[in-house]
Amino acid sequence: MGRKLALIESIGMALTTLKANRLRSLLTMLGIVIGNASVITLVGVGRGAQNLAESQLSNLGANVLFVVPGNNDTRRRGVAFPRNLVLEDAKAIEEQVPSVKRVAPQITSSEVIQAAAKSTTSSISGVTPNFLLVRNFEVSSGRFINEQDLRSARNVVVIGPDLSDKLFPRSGGIGEIVRIKDTSFQVIGVMEPKGAVFGNNQDENAYIPLSTMVSRLTGRDSTYGISLSFISVEALNEKSTRAAKFQITNLLRQRHKILRDDDFAVRSQKDALKIVSTITGGLTLMLAAIGGVSLIVGGIGIMNIMLVSVSERTEEIGLRKALGARSADVLIQFLIESLVLASLGGVIGTAVGIGAVSAVAALTPLPASIGTNIVMITVSLSGTIGLFFGVVPAKRAAKLDPIVALRSL
Repeated sequence: MGRKLALIESIGMALTTLKANRLRSLLTMLGIVIGNASVITLVGVGRGAQNLAESQLSNLGANVLFVVPGNNDTRRRGVAFPRNLVLEDAKAIEEQVPSVKRVAPQITSSEVIQAAAKSTTSSISGVTPNFLLVRNFEVSSGRFINEQDLRSARNVVVIGPDLSDKLFPRSGGIGEIVRIKDTSFQVIGVMEPKGAVFGNNQDENAYIPLSTMVSRLTGRDSTYGISLSFISVEALNEKSTRAAKFQITNLLRQRHKILRDDDFAVRSQKDALKIVSTITGGLTLMLAAIGGVSLIVGGIGIMNIMLVSVSERTEEIGLRKALGARSADVLIQFLIESLVLASLGGVIGTAVGIGAVSAVAALTPLPASIGTNIVMITVSLSGTIGLFFGVVPAKRAAKLDPIVALRSL
């Protein structure tokens, strides 16, 4: 009972001392406030970057694999990707791989597209009707490329909504004529908004039949035939993506007569998510570490002010000890003062940080967010820092000899 009363008395004295020096207490808390706000804000921004990347990757489809020419070694050395991925490879994958549902070969080129007096550079993709289903795209108005367009190599084009707004702000574009490489194309459809993936705005792209792309724009490679930019492959379901990846790899190794290094790569959404998670996780950790440095600086500030406080209150400490207070009581009082300063600063800093994260989410495209666990960790960390950096001043106060301390009265 006596220890409990002594603890309550120490808490009361600590709070009274902090109230009596409000300005100094606020300035001391400022370092912890800034540190906590920094941690919350930077972690929230890091999470927002991860959420944005994951949402963009989810637009690719859960069961979609991408077969691209070249491999990791060519990418590291900056070597141009070989043009050895051909249309026959796409047909073989569709016909011979049991875990595959649909295949969408694609040739992509950056070209100037003109409509009357307006022009812009856009990504032009030669595709097949399967593109719409494999890539989970939808048409907003008009129609998409069909089998008849593909067989007849018709000069028709489907454009993204942003490209439509640029070229045809009033009419929308359906039925209008555009020119690509001095060839006229009729707009037969406008896509639904899809958003950006890794900086590429898919809403500014245009799509024409693959056969038209070969005959009018890119031509046929004399060595390989119809070279593809990549092949989009839809697996039967999410569980079969690993089997599809394995089967596609074996098939293409046989077709390309590969004995050592692959001249292609098969990528899945999960592969991309792992890379993105690694990058954004490292980024978030780095940002949290930067905020953590601010917390440590704030803790050093608390220790500094508490040491000054011990020097200023020598008489008070001597008087308390002369009246019967134990060294433990003095130690607890100063530890409580440090803990209150750090914890209160942590709560205020957390509130500021949450407000900053909400502002970032509301005012920018970044879906910044912060979890309850991070909030609890940062507040707890603030209190821990207060206790840690309050130990030295508290011990110094507890070790004061009451006789020596009273001499200064």
